[in-house]
Amino acid sequence: MQQKTLTEAKKRLFRGEIVIFPTETVYGIGANAENEDAIKLIYKVKKRPFDNPLICHFANIREIKTNFILKEKDIKLAQAFWPGPLTLILKKKKESKINAKLSNNQRLVGCRIPNNEIALKLLKNLDFPIAAPSANIATKTSITSIDDLDINLKNIFSIDGGSSVLGLESTVVQTTQVGCKILRLGSLTIEEIKKKFSDYKIEIIESNLSPGNQLKHYSPNKDIRINVKNVLDNEALLNFGKNNLKSKIQNLNLSIRSDLNEASHNFYNFLNILDKSKCNRIAVAPIPNHGLGKTINDRLKRAAYED
Repeated sequence: MQQKTLTEAKKRLFRGEIVIFPTETVYGIGANAENEDAIKLIYKVKKRPFDNPLICHFANIREIKTNFILKEKDIKLAQAFWPGPLTLILKKKKESKINAKLSNNQRLVGCRIPNNEIALKLLKNLDFPIAAPSANIATKTSITSIDDLDINLKNIFSIDGGSSVLGLESTVVQTTQVGCKILRLGSLTIEEIKKKFSDYKIEIIESNLSPGNQLKHYSPNKDIRINVKNVLDNEALLNFGKNNLKSKIQNLNLSIRSDLNEASHNFYNFLNILDKSKCNRIAVAPIPNHGLGKTINDRLKRAAYED
């Protein structure tokens, strides 16, 4: 059954259509990265501004080297973390056919090799990479289960790969002479990078080279209140660990054991469930601000942002 679905998905990508597919981080909505009309279609269905770039997904590092210049530190990070939730910002070669529209006409593009069997099978035997942001409407929550797909995207051909293993987007990294910059916090933590590369100077910066840096982003439809000490009558609760917080409407605990890996896996799915409850707002318990907790807090801060 899966092979039939993959064959159909590839046909559609060759025709310039878009396809929703699983990765280990979140579900993506993908198109031929060399086809300008297909890329425009992603922006249109997602209602996404063109200055918010897309990430390019590849089957292997050989294909990335064909299109991009990799410095020594890029290769070291790639060898350590690919396939996986690392997106590297790389300079596109002049002869590359990857369309400039996906990177807001800049030569610097986010590239990654996903660690998901279905995604890799989809990428295999295509003669182009797949440009793919998360499968959601712009500024809304990413999805880690096909069941959470926005009603406006349900008519797009999709591959159901079950629940995403990691549950948070890839970490976007740009190497420097002394180490690297984190342009978007993600499933690959700063601690994991430091463990492998203890001599790297690592800084976190905001950059228009990376997706996911809008002030308002990753938001459920309901308002959200973070780092709560109490839960109001009209609020559902997204909890973490053991405490005395309780909602009269609905309670979901990201991890009763205070395990940040488990919390990351559950994060978007639980937010989407609470978003459909009869609450007026979602209250969120404090999350420790280290490791994956730093990424979760980044998402929550943007979700709670008020214009």
